Amino acid sequence: MVVLRPFDISLLGLVQPWFRHPEVNRWLGGPEWPAREFETAEEFGVFFRGRIVLRSHSWVAFDDQGAAVGHIGGEVYDRWCRYSEGPDGPVIEAVEPGPAMGFAYVVDPARWRQGFGTATLRACMAAPEVADVVLFAAGIEPDNVASARCAVAAGLLPETAEPDWEDMTYHVRRRRPR
Repeated sequence: MVVLRPFDISLLGLVQPWFRHPEVNRWLGGPEWPAREFETAEEFGVFFRGRIVLRSHSWVAFDDQGAAVGHIGGEVYDRWCRYSEGPDGPVIEAVEPGPAMGFAYVVDPARWRQGFGTATLRACMAAPEVADVVLFAAGIEPDNVASARCAVAAGLLPETAEPDWEDMTYHVRRRRPR
């Protein structure tokens, strides 16, 4: 079980060191990655890969002892779709009504294999701030087996067997509109 706290600049120093770990850096990028959230947090109404950005949410997950164990965040869109880029430009397919949330997550490498990733994903999807979201999606590279297992354990299932144009497989969870 984890408790989510909105990610703000005061928490940056807790999560940034995790991005120095070679595996985290491989899949998500280096320590500058979480800081970029503060640069893009107000980009609403922007058309991004076939979807309109409605808002963003980002949290740090804390365990029952008050230690930071994970970070999760992403954007809420007006819809979900499959997006790719072909020789004639963008290709938008399989459009579904939203709101939909695409997110990324990381767990403190010192806390891997303890259930915090699954708990963080479940807490995000249960957060009151995203109660209106009907589809959650996490893009995971096929070789990131640990992340894929974590997503499946939290109820996010692979949408397709084949990776998309960026070598991502989207793990998706749908819920009925409220």
